Amino acid sequence: MNHLSSRAPEKSKQLPSANFPFRYSAIALALASITMLASSPSYAADDKTVTDLQAEVARISAENARLKQELEAGKTGAASAVSAEPTAAAAPTAAAAPVAAEAATAKQDEPIALDTVVVRSRSRIESLQDVPVSESVTSGKELARLGATDIGALTQRAGNVSWNYGNQRTSSLSIRGIGKQGQTEAQDPGVGLIVDGISYAYNALSSAYDFTDIDTVEVARGPQGTLLGKNSSYGSVIVNSIRPSFTPSSTFSLTYGQLGTVKTTAGIGGAVVDDVLAWRGSISASKADGPQTSWTNQDNTYTNTSRFTGRAQFLFTPTSDFNALVSINATPNNGEYTNQATVNTPTPTLYSNGSANTTPDTYAKLSRGWFTQNANWSPDNIRNPSVITALNQRPLITGSNGASAQLNWNLKGGYTLTSITGYEGYYFDAVNDSGIPFDVYRNSGGFKNEYTQTSQEFRLTSPVGGFVDYQTGLYFMHVENRNDYQKAWGNDAGAYTASNAQYATLSANASGLQLMQNSLSGLSMHYNSPSGLQDIRNQSEAVYGQANWHFSEPLTVTTGVRFTREDRENTASSSIINNGNGAALNPVSVNGVQTGGFSSNASTGALTGTNTAAQIALANQVAQQYFGVATYSSLNSTQLAQVAAAKAIRAGAIGVLFNQANATPFQQTLPSFVISPSYKLNEHETTYFSIQYGEKAGVAQFTNGISNPVAAEQTTSYELGLKSKLFNDTLVFNAAAFLMDVRDYQQTTSVLDTYTTNTLNDGTLHYTTATGNVPWVRAQGLEIDSFFTGIPDITIRFSGAYNNAFYKDFKNSGQPSENSYTGASPYRDVTGWTLPGASKVTANIGAEYRKPISDSHVFHVDFNTTYRSAYNSDVALSSYAWIGASTSTDFAIGLGKKNNSFDVSILAKNLFDNRAVLGQTWNTYTPAIPRWIGVMFTAKN
Repeated sequence: MNHLSSRAPEKSKQLPSANFPFRYSAIALALASITMLASSPSYAADDKTVTDLQAEVARISAENARLKQELEAGKTGAASAVSAEPTAAAAPTAAAAPVAAEAATAKQDEPIALDTVVVRSRSRIESLQDVPVSESVTSGKELARLGATDIGALTQRAGNVSWNYGNQRTSSLSIRGIGKQGQTEAQDPGVGLIVDGISYAYNALSSAYDFTDIDTVEVARGPQGTLLGKNSSYGSVIVNSIRPSFTPSSTFSLTYGQLGTVKTTAGIGGAVVDDVLAWRGSISASKADGPQTSWTNQDNTYTNTSRFTGRAQFLFTPTSDFNALVSINATPNNGEYTNQATVNTPTPTLYSNGSANTTPDTYAKLSRGWFTQNANWSPDNIRNPSVITALNQRPLITGSNGASAQLNWNLKGGYTLTSITGYEGYYFDAVNDSGIPFDVYRNSGGFKNEYTQTSQEFRLTSPVGGFVDYQTGLYFMHVENRNDYQKAWGNDAGAYTASNAQYATLSANASGLQLMQNSLSGLSMHYNSPSGLQDIRNQSEAVYGQANWHFSEPLTVTTGVRFTREDRENTASSSIINNGNGAALNPVSVNGVQTGGFSSNASTGALTGTNTAAQIALANQVAQQYFGVATYSSLNSTQLAQVAAAKAIRAGAIGVLFNQANATPFQQTLPSFVISPSYKLNEHETTYFSIQYGEKAGVAQFTNGISNPVAAEQTTSYELGLKSKLFNDTLVFNAAAFLMDVRDYQQTTSVLDTYTTNTLNDGTLHYTTATGNVPWVRAQGLEIDSFFTGIPDITIRFSGAYNNAFYKDFKNSGQPSENSYTGASPYRDVTGWTLPGASKVTANIGAEYRKPISDSHVFHVDFNTTYRSAYNSDVALSSYAWIGASTSTDFAIGLGKKNNSFDVSILAKNLFDNRAVLGQTWNTYTPAIPRWIGVMFTAKN
């Protein structure tokens, strides 16, 4: 846990406003001196179904012969160099993608042997069994058959990977149970995301996006960064789109279903100029209602879908020595109702120590006379799981756009020089409600941010062959994230926010009721939690390299190193935007920021002796406005108590203000490395051991107006694994035992908010959230990935993990709600406790049955089942936040043409209607996504 510091912020160098050219430092000079460099990961070329393979035996046989020649020659053509981006895997774990290259002698109704699993890494074609690979690979075809397009569906087929539910800004990925740390704009994600060679430094870029026209999705576990792109602490997810080809092709899908679902995707491409310029374009559009309707407007539904995305790619191959791939993508701003899709439950009446919980919850507050005047309203309405009772909730507006250019030069001696330039932009705007149909919050914590990142990578790849082959490069990234966290209160806010005692005091007469209303009505702020207005600037410069040392035919040692210079800056402030109706009720100042009020005793309301003449005049104005009395000193004790109560409500809402300031910057050079020997026991079995180490940049931030820097995070991962092909090469079975230690783990932590606790003085401990450091986190267990084709017409994929992710040392965890009683220690020791969001057992099994029923038609059945054991959904590990074990199945049954020119399938998502909630606290829960059934038409040319 970080300690708040008042140390004056250091002044760091100002970054230029232009993104290019990048500022080159002495780090670039290290490129020539790196000798232990490049390679290992990645990706499966094609994932054919049994019927597809049988129908294409001749083509595959010819392709295998070509691949064999290329492997022997140690090079590929220009198109291969472009279409085969290396992935971020640095060392092996349990995973392999079943792909391409079945025996040409396969016959109808015979098992298909997985003769060669082909991967493309270091811009060259290699056999997966010969390269230590820390990843799982899923083909785009497998995803498309079940309509899987969101990031959660893309990753659930890989073992020990979880998508942590949140809104379009706060969702996150975790690997091995580590990564559910919440989202702060100044913090790097722990699990990296690479899309078509571009590293995303912000989780939100993927959250409101449908991934379609996908070639493969890969998951690399453990610290990454010695091979390419941006470094990451726990692993990376790599999404590869289908690239342009000179062969004309087109795909199309149209889906109709429950909840008014209409979804269409299309991809088309081919030659523009034969052998010189090819293109591929893809679009995706989806609209669907959500399962929950709005109390105030039944045309609005919650967790609805409204998305449109377009992508265009151009491949330019003017000579055999040069090629270029240029891509642009855009997702126009659109709105989806995600926040407030929660259901209230009765708040426990006792704290964990047995003392009475007298703090009013939402139900109790809405039972007050202020709210029950409407005969059509009952507080019970907030507990209806199918109706959301929010008044001022607006859809979350999101949009993104990006562009990239990848240039490849084939140099003499078989070397390849690659340049990748990328830009990504993201927009997010949330106006939130409190979840009740009264004018309490006109914005209960809305967040608006504009994010941009620019990146440049240069990479040199050596030819394969000889004692060593390698890859080395330079990487630069510049991030700007401007965000504004706001709160705004309405006419009913005072009556809702007041404590029981304050409400009783103010509801006694008309003057008190007016004071209660004006205490918050119209007030709006750049609110301090997390930091009001923020201007975040992050600059990364890195040099990396990785090499394969071939000591003998069976023994290869992979080594890699990276050094990343991180410069992190954050300028922030918290202020009042509009005082609304109660400006005269402001305190004199908050945290040194003048707010224009007068000074009075917090308990009695009497004036103190420090007021100026102007402040006394303001107090007299309050007396005249609310009580018709000429001077404040003429008010009686009851009236003074009412002013004191109204001022306390307002002060509690305002929180901590602070003037614009620079947080203590983070400036440090961070190392990463990998050492991974692999030994080929025989043609079918390879074993390996790896040590991976990486560091993640610290955070420059404020907490309650005080600079609260977060230290860099250090991750060390150890793996021992086996890759094998069994039963006449019909079974790929990969397994790895792992242990991963994270020191100074960065996660959202609860910090005692002494200002609010003392101001409200309601007998409850109040916390604010901030990113902090947990001294030590550990994950250990076993991962399995396998693929089986030994049964005629059936293919089966299985991935699973036993994972024990726990706090090895965390003595200062914030208290959960049930421990917020008076006198409780503000923090507790959770050393040895399982991390939030971490299940001990996860498993995924998918299968496809394809049976020809005529010369031209095929019947098929697909399913994918995901199992997750119990986990705690609360960062503070509340005993009320446990979510039990659950299983969810997606299913498809259909009929199509053998040549894939047409297919129709009935789809079912969550076939057995698993009702495990997505998250819960001691008095709310987020409902499960219900079963959905639809029909999907697809065509291909």
